[in-house]
Amino acid sequence: MNRNDTLWNGAGRRIHMQEVGTRDGLQVEEAFVPTEDKIALVNTLSRAGMAKIEVTAFVSPKAIPALRDAEIVLREIERRPDVVYSALVPNVRGAERAIDANADELNLVMSASETHNLANLRMTRQQSFAALSEVNALARQVKVPVNVSLSCSFGCPMEGDVPVATVLDWCARFIEGLGARGVTLCDTTGMAYPGQVAALTAAFRDRWPGTELTLHFHNTRGMGLANVLAAIDAGADRFDASLGGIGGCPYAPGATGNVCSEEIVHALELMGYRTGVDLALLVEASRRLPPLIGHDIPSQIVKAGRRLDLHPVPADFAAIRERAMARAI
Repeated sequence: MNRNDTLWNGAGRRIHMQEVGTRDGLQVEEAFVPTEDKIALVNTLSRAGMAKIEVTAFVSPKAIPALRDAEIVLREIERRPDVVYSALVPNVRGAERAIDANADELNLVMSASETHNLANLRMTRQQSFAALSEVNALARQVKVPVNVSLSCSFGCPMEGDVPVATVLDWCARFIEGLGARGVTLCDTTGMAYPGQVAALTAAFRDRWPGTELTLHFHNTRGMGLANVLAAIDAGADRFDASLGGIGGCPYAPGATGNVCSEEIVHALELMGYRTGVDLALLVEASRRLPPLIGHDIPSQIVKAGRRLDLHPVPADFAAIRERAMARAI
């Protein structure tokens, strides 16, 4: 039996679901979600069984006012020993703040695309790498693990395709050069497609089989779930997703939200994969979002329910049946 035969039958294979909605999702919202509501969302996500939660980002409050309460949120959430509580940090000052607030992991971000890196971070890729090397040195000193997220790994909205060799070269700098625990390949712009995803995932896995690999997809062009399945078939077992499907990069024109946490969990569990996630709790958390952010969310599970969330029969069903049975065949 080849891998294609087993893709459709997960047979209990473990897939680690990692929530980014509380950072990647909320950072682009115009409405400020109250601190106590952010904490409650993280606590529900913890109880739901997400393997990792990117709780917040330690960035300038002027740049991202939606996350200006990062310290309070990270300090006051209820922590579970089987959940990793991560925080995005752009520089040494952000790392110091995150470490002081007891982040379990620091997530460092730069782009595989030079143009996107300049537009997003106002630095060249080499300048970003130098700055993140300083953050990594601090993290190693205090023994806090580091994950590196490479934006635009599957394409740049200004440059087009980013060569696989370029993506792998930057991965090597962080894995082999700095000793990063994990790498996230990010489809920041929703440009990824299944064949491309399978090839890049397989190339990464072949070169670094022991490194923690995460795939981060957006559903901009409707290929989110297909890309997740392509990555699983190529050996991936960790995925970022966003509650309700919210999110999007402000420097990626046309980019929409991340793949939706409850949609991915729902699909994978129907196929026999084991996510460790309580889907009912996840949906409960997602239903809290619209009044908090002031608009509807993309989640089809919230709109339509799970596959076997059944509906009552019509009130006059007995009469309908009786009339039907009375007809001659």
